[in-house]
Amino acid sequence: MSNLDLPLIWAGIIALAVLMYVLLDGFDLGVGILFPFAGSPQERDIMMDSVAPIWDGNETWLVLGGGGLLAAFPFAYAALMPALYIPILLMLLALILRGVAFEFRLRARRRGKRFWTGAFAAGSITATVAQGFVLGGFIQGITLKDGRFAGGRFDWLTPYTLLVTAGLLAGYALLGACWLIWKTEDELHGRARRWAWIAAVATGALLAVVSVATLVVHPRVALRWGFEGGSFDLERLLLLSPIPLLGLAGLAVLGLGLARGRHGAPFLGAFLVFLSGYLGLAVGFFPNIVPYDMSYQQAASADNALAFMLVGVAILLPAILGYTAWVYWVFRGKVSADAGYH
Repeated sequence: MSNLDLPLIWAGIIALAVLMYVLLDGFDLGVGILFPFAGSPQERDIMMDSVAPIWDGNETWLVLGGGGLLAAFPFAYAALMPALYIPILLMLLALILRGVAFEFRLRARRRGKRFWTGAFAAGSITATVAQGFVLGGFIQGITLKDGRFAGGRFDWLTPYTLLVTAGLLAGYALLGACWLIWKTEDELHGRARRWAWIAAVATGALLAVVSVATLVVHPRVALRWGFEGGSFDLERLLLLSPIPLLGLAGLAVLGLGLARGRHGAPFLGAFLVFLSGYLGLAVGFFPNIVPYDMSYQQAASADNALAFMLVGVAILLPAILGYTAWVYWVFRGKVSADAGYH
């Protein structure tokens, strides 16, 4: 493996894990965000049943991304964790609450069921808000000195990160609504379409605002996209134009799918919008793994350690992908009112 760029390969693996987590756990968090707007307890039962077989498997990607970062890029992990410790801890606690609520709601009696319904929604919303702060804090950059975090405890809490958090809430709600369009029928299906329209408008608007704010607030990102001092590099913009065009295509697929009553197209369109945003962020800070002063080469473990771990992940990653595909295939189709989770 001496001819391989092992740090780059591991950066790609972690980037894939984070993307898969955002897309897959994003929609089941979105279902929880939409929980308070359901028309009845029976609709909430169907919403929960729609994600019951796959929600815990979706979080495997978070474990792979976080564990891979610690093992492959320990210097990045050591810099990022102190900077984002509070929102990361909040996210993990919220995910635990959400998982407990998922199991307990099924077995609770009437009063207890109301409590765990609220806990499931609160856990989903809190986890998403925490992820928004992590994402916003990451994009705005981490203050480093000699490779170590040198900023304040609440650097992640700024107007910019609040804006990013609002965008992520809208985006996850969009994914959740589109998932419900795909998986449900009757009144809940119609309600999910209305949710999707509202969330799509909010997501599109907030994505545009966050994109402009990122270029204004972070000159290094603006320079990467070809903007500098009121001028722009047309050649660079044209080179990177497929990324925003992918997002516009996703919005078009989403809008047309909703307008024409399609079931799967809105979900695909929402995925494309998220993929566009993810690629846009990657362009903004690559090759830095800790924006904007630590590259993936500087943060990586020794090559022999990366090579040893790569053997394991070469077995593990196909297994995770295969299992994920198999579960989604087995539980394909609509979720009816008589479905149950046991």
